Amino acid sequence: MAQSRGYQNYQRQSEELNEGYSQFMDEPYISSPAGILTVLCAVGAIFFWLEERTKAKLFNYFPPLIFIYALPAIMSNTGLLTNSSPVYDWLSSTILPMFLIMMLLKVDVAATIRMMGRGIFVMLFGTAGVVLGAPIAFLIVKDRLPADAWKAFGSLAGSWIGGTGNMAAVTEGLKTSEEGFGLAVLGDNLVYIIWLPILLGSKSFAKGFNRLMRVDDERMRMLESVQAQAERQAETVKMRHFLYLMVLGLSCTWAAQAISGRLPEIQPVLTASSWKILLITTMGLLLSLTPARHIPTSHELAMALLYIFVANMGAKADISELSGSAAWFVAGCFIWIAVHGAFCLLGAYLL
Repeated sequence: MAQSRGYQNYQRQSEELNEGYSQFMDEPYISSPAGILTVLCAVGAIFFWLEERTKAKLFNYFPPLIFIYALPAIMSNTGLLTNSSPVYDWLSSTILPMFLIMMLLKVDVAATIRMMGRGIFVMLFGTAGVVLGAPIAFLIVKDRLPADAWKAFGSLAGSWIGGTGNMAAVTEGLKTSEEGFGLAVLGDNLVYIIWLPILLGSKSFAKGFNRLMRVDDERMRMLESVQAQAERQAETVKMRHFLYLMVLGLSCTWAAQAISGRLPEIQPVLTASSWKILLITTMGLLLSLTPARHIPTSHELAMALLYIFVANMGAKADISELSGSAAWFVAGCFIWIAVHGAFCLLGAYLL
């Protein structure tokens, strides 16, 4: 009898231990706010350190961006990192507007127009190719994609028109899902792998192309000297500069959030999020007309915030949602880039 009771106690304790172990394994290893922020910041830091330290050719074809999105996605989908936390929501609503304010501080619209001359119209032709190519490509592949895949096309259009920062802004404005953002990142980088060698190979034809398209050599030299001049004029960074940038970024974000909730919505495009991004963009451009544009390191801090936002999107993504539609989305991207390239050539020839 005593042996029977002892066996029952042993069995009960074993079941409790197994249940506790299962609960432990079901819980993400990293779920605290400090742990989440550490991971999101560390991912970007590690891959940019690797790029700088190793000078590996890998990063010429696979920029750190794709790893900064993919690694948190893998961690959250394997249970190492939680995929649901108030930290993620706060980062999405606050970090991106701050990035936009800091990035737009350095914009000089008048100087850009003066330097680029008629190149502005060629750029607009290329932009038209992105805008028109998106619906053409989407209509061809839409039957193979989820219903909200148009938002992923919108996010990618943001990247091809204005870079990664613009991609993030459009993503927030359209409320593109984490999976849709993942498709956009994937399409962006796979097209880049093919597009980059084409662009690099075309350098050998640059002189003949410039003559054919009537490109002013002096203007090309002017464009190449802009970055060097900006670096020479850079001011020494002081502690107060970071405080200035934080105040500008947070106050504009606060104001945009307060105003956007009171403006009318036109679903599904013009929502409170869209209004917030439009307001932030307007505020940033207005601030670029003030002495605030001379605050140093705004661009560098903005880019750091951007990559935290990208890691944040990856951590919330469900990888299983990407597998079924990724190939068709990428096929649509190549159709799209072909339309964009045709518009660029047409614009260069006509203008």
